Amino acid sequence: MSSISPQEIKQEFLKSKMGIAGITILTILIATSIITMIIIPLETFQEWNNPSNWISYPKVAIPIWVNFFMTEKIPEHRILEAPNIQTNSSGEITLTSHQFGFNYDYNDFPNDFIYEFSSEYSGSPLLQMTVIRPDGIKLELLSISLPFSNSKTIHSERIFSTDGAIKKNLSLQSGQFAFTLDRLSAEDIVFSKTQINEPLKGNYIFLVNVYAVNSEVQIPESKLIIGGKAFGLMGTDELRRDLAIGLLWGTPLALFIGIVVAFASVTMGLLYGVYAGFKGKKTDDTMMRFNDVIYALPVLPFLIILSVTISNSIFVMVLFLMMFGWVGIAKVSRSMSLQIKTRGYVDAANMMGQKDSKIILKHIIPQLLPYAFASIAISVPAAITTEAGLSFLGLGDPSFPTWGQILRDANIFGAAARGLWWWILPPGVMIAITGLAFVFIGNALDVIVNPKLKR
Repeated sequence: MSSISPQEIKQEFLKSKMGIAGITILTILIATSIITMIIIPLETFQEWNNPSNWISYPKVAIPIWVNFFMTEKIPEHRILEAPNIQTNSSGEITLTSHQFGFNYDYNDFPNDFIYEFSSEYSGSPLLQMTVIRPDGIKLELLSISLPFSNSKTIHSERIFSTDGAIKKNLSLQSGQFAFTLDRLSAEDIVFSKTQINEPLKGNYIFLVNVYAVNSEVQIPESKLIIGGKAFGLMGTDELRRDLAIGLLWGTPLALFIGIVVAFASVTMGLLYGVYAGFKGKKTDDTMMRFNDVIYALPVLPFLIILSVTISNSIFVMVLFLMMFGWVGIAKVSRSMSLQIKTRGYVDAANMMGQKDSKIILKHIIPQLLPYAFASIAISVPAAITTEAGLSFLGLGDPSFPTWGQILRDANIFGAAARGLWWWILPPGVMIAITGLAFVFIGNALDVIVNPKLKR
């Protein structure tokens, strides 16, 4: 094996179209990981499996960009969190008004509408909810008193369009419509034309008025949700989770698993094989017999047993993958070490009385670094796909939104049979793209390290 300088490796690598393509993809993945960790709060990542964290999101919604390719627009899920707030006082009565305005331009009715709020008050304020439609018609939706309290209290509530009181109030205003409202839902009535049951497009204003007597009402949280069938860049799953967040967080997790496992495995295998080959004789025989035992173990079944019996933590999984990833590297590095130790400069170092560790680290390991770099790059996809496979089998860490976990959830809820492609395709594509980047880099380095491959 001839020695190749780092400068020569760099020059040869830059001539490789495959290597440049791999580096370009890897750079994009690293940039995506950095942006994800900066923009998306860590709390969101930690709450991935907390259902209450996603209650405001729609269930199995398609990506919003699908509307660009459809003649009839699908209603998008809207979460309005910045109302126009006005406060007026008249004598003993204080009025706090929250106005939510938005444009509805879709060819179907929304799934529902929900008003979420938390209020701080004393007494028993009156809450009224109305909507002003694009045609100027004002519909009274709800009028309720908040629970009475003698002292300051905080009250949180969700008002759903399925509330019987809302449907009753709308039925009392049926004279403004030319068709019967009995079998229609509240959202169908609110967003319908007056002459025919079709969606009315235009600007809507939802008004929430809170009246208090001899006291002031504070509403720190106020949110209106217009339920739709499309949401986010990648849609949502059965548990209402935003798949874009899961896919983005899956990128740094995949790179972490792949790079850490590959780097540790190659380092362990390299040192193990070089030492065995350098020492030779009984030491070599003993070490390589142990290597053969590990190599003969069925990796996937053994990983499954270890995950079930010990832990399915992602960090324990990384440790398990390291335990089985070094054996192949050790065999190759041993054979290379056997060749290098016969060279003159190694014999000279022995004659000068240098320690074995110094000879290995100074004269043998540097010769194997190009091979080690190529092996690391090629080993990354194997680690990523192994983790994805274990997660798909239910043996991964459920608290981390890895791509394998997303695919497992898709399988559990029958996404393929239901045609929920946005739940299945993106994580699979991300696994393939990430693996492809390292395969390109590894193959380019392999051609440089092994000149025979050029021919």
